[in-house]
Amino acid sequence: MSVDSSQAVEELPKDFLAHPYEILERLRAAGPAHPVIFPHGAKVWLVTRYDDVRQLLTDPRVSKDGSRANHLFARHAGMITDEDETGGIGVNDELTMHMLNSDPPRHTRLRSLANQGLTPRQMEASRPRLEQVADELLNALDDGRPVVDLLAGFTQPMTITTICEVLGVPAEDKPLFHQWAAELVGAGHDPEVVEAASNSVISYARASIEAKRANPGQDMLSMLVHGRDGGDRLTSDELVSMFFLIIMAGHVTSMHTLTNVIHSLLTHPEELAKLRANLSLLPVAIDELIRYDSGVSVGTFRFTKEAIDLGEVTIPAGEILALSMSSAHRDSTKYPDADRLDVTRCPKNHLGFGHGTHYCIGAPLARIQLEVALTKLLTRFPDLQLAAPPESLEWEHGALMRGLVALPVSLHGTATG
Repeated sequence: MSVDSSQAVEELPKDFLAHPYEILERLRAAGPAHPVIFPHGAKVWLVTRYDDVRQLLTDPRVSKDGSRANHLFARHAGMITDEDETGGIGVNDELTMHMLNSDPPRHTRLRSLANQGLTPRQMEASRPRLEQVADELLNALDDGRPVVDLLAGFTQPMTITTICEVLGVPAEDKPLFHQWAAELVGAGHDPEVVEAASNSVISYARASIEAKRANPGQDMLSMLVHGRDGGDRLTSDELVSMFFLIIMAGHVTSMHTLTNVIHSLLTHPEELAKLRANLSLLPVAIDELIRYDSGVSVGTFRFTKEAIDLGEVTIPAGEILALSMSSAHRDSTKYPDADRLDVTRCPKNHLGFGHGTHYCIGAPLARIQLEVALTKLLTRFPDLQLAAPPESLEWEHGALMRGLVALPVSLHGTATG
């Protein structure tokens, strides 16, 4: 069965990612893929079952070419017509043409150059500094207040500090990056706001690149600017888009994932107790916590280069694909009793860091960050508890990322939720 434009297309509610799992369960049961209108976005094909999501992440009939995807997004959102040759969604193309929005062979080249700044040894070497940052943030939080916001005081500054130090960005500029990230990666902002943030990032990136060109350090941006001796190097435009990808998308996804992981533990006290009793479970538990409720709900948009059959459904060519990691991770044909959190589960082949060509290049660093943050938090505050009813918490109204607006907690268990 194919779905044509004359048939009703479900419009997902603006607060879809505040309570996605009931809607995704219904859609998963009804079929493998559904045309829907995303909050603040275009008509997309939402793919919901694990096997289909994983297969499409590597399907050669699927593309991530950023220039083509931006045009399709604008067309499906009604911003341009099929006859128009231009159109955009607010973010400057100079920022969107990074390796995440590229197909091989361009993607292969960009990823190879980026890898030189994110080797496993370099990332593991960051662990002591991350431990220091976590200690400093938790010390500052523990100031006698009965309730603190763990997102504003810990998960947000922990993740932005990690990315800024990896890239070699001055600490005093961290508030700017958090603001720009929210405006560029979040949803629902006016086009003028997005355009202004886009231009600000480009200007800052170009100035940083020139500074590293003149005075290189041991940071990742310096390595990207100077490349391999006598070898290929990123162009100026490629450096700008790589800067955006790492410091913007990397910060926001890491922040939401860390916050969601902590939220899941606080709302599942039996699983939290298991982890507290045996912190050696942490690497396995992190995989399960990411499976259960990751900050990345939907993969970045792709589009079909030709028609694709998924069981009884045909997705036409030229359609935007939204591959739902959240739905795939709750597919009980892959993960039995998938709606239950079990920190001892060992969920093989979860898609929290993607799969295939576009597997997250920063996944090892993200794991180290999660291990350090959780170890420090759970060790320092054995009586940590949520300080508000779970149903009262506010979630961001996004399209791709699921994240809380705030995470109020009692560090010493003195507040009641």
